Amino acid sequence: MRMHRLLAIAAADIIHAVFYEHKVLDHSLAKAFEANPKWGKRDRNFIAETVFEVVRWRRALGFLAQSETTEALCAAQWTRMGYELPEWWSHDGASADTIKASESELASQPRAIRESIPDWLDTLGAEELGDAWDAELAALNQRARVYLRVNTLRATRSEVIQWLDSYHIPAHEVSGLPDTLVLNLGKTLPKSLRMDGRVEIQDAGSQMIAPLLAPKRKDCVIDTCAGAGGKSLHLAALMHGQGRIISMDIVPKKLHELERRAKRAKALRSIQTHLIGNNTIGQFHETADRLLIDAPCSGLGTLKRQPDLKWRIKPETIKRIRSIQLECLESYSTMLKPGGRLVYATCSILPSENRGNVDSFLSKETFKLVEESPVSPAASGYDGFYAAVLEKLPNP
Repeated sequence: MRMHRLLAIAAADIIHAVFYEHKVLDHSLAKAFEANPKWGKRDRNFIAETVFEVVRWRRALGFLAQSETTEALCAAQWTRMGYELPEWWSHDGASADTIKASESELASQPRAIRESIPDWLDTLGAEELGDAWDAELAALNQRARVYLRVNTLRATRSEVIQWLDSYHIPAHEVSGLPDTLVLNLGKTLPKSLRMDGRVEIQDAGSQMIAPLLAPKRKDCVIDTCAGAGGKSLHLAALMHGQGRIISMDIVPKKLHELERRAKRAKALRSIQTHLIGNNTIGQFHETADRLLIDAPCSGLGTLKRQPDLKWRIKPETIKRIRSIQLECLESYSTMLKPGGRLVYATCSILPSENRGNVDSFLSKETFKLVEESPVSPAASGYDGFYAAVLEKLPNP
């Protein structure tokens, strides 16, 4: 197969920006596509696959190419993809034949190289997860599939399957998750359908979190770290558009996006956004029947769809995040009524961000642990998540 020169250069430019300018992969890719509307589906697929796989397999490709320059990494990836390296692609690495011959040696390299992660992260994962780290890491290096949550305020799952089929998009039910669909590997959802409101793109693991709150139709539910509202919208559907959901965040832009999403999902009636300020915790003291703390985290459970994260995150970042998570638990939990239900969640697989924080919190607060619900990428194929269900004890 042959490559188009301009597309090859465009892919390399995005990769360079991710590695050396610390740009976010998804954002950089979206900007490139927006700036080049004449690129066809095949062009976009070539660029997206090149960018994601080079970023995902950076160290392994560096071993194969015998170089860590962007041009050499691209050459190794294109060789893996079955392309002939054109004469106009100049790089300082190994030839295509050498790259192919080196594949057999990759399996004997240290785990951090063959699985392409920083040495410090490999050490941390092994310390926290032990023998399970190998399987979890391998799962996190798999390509991500697109999961959809059916918005039951707008349609049933069977109706959405038929609707997507009318656009020639096969969608499949996911066992054990009544509102979940999955697309075929490599397939995406066009923007026009994403904006319709009948479905939301949401990983299956993420869809397991909101139901743990077990909200009743007339409950007051506070989503303390709502972001753009994926779980708030799920809660609205679970509550049949009734009750009161207070979606909080510290970023106004995210709350504005939540309001737009809620409007097209027909959930705006039950969702109220609130920008977190100095008086928020006191204002809502013991207000919530249910409280969700989807805490800021390392995001290490999402590496299959955010492979650039492993090159951007630093050890000191994780230490700082742990303290923020515990602070969120201690401060936001006061907004829950006695006898109420709290769910603490992260998209991390590190026990120190998960059960470690829960244990620290329980040692000094009047809560009890009801259940834990970790989502293992190796066991499920989904992103990695963790959730702990806590109950606030009655006032003495």
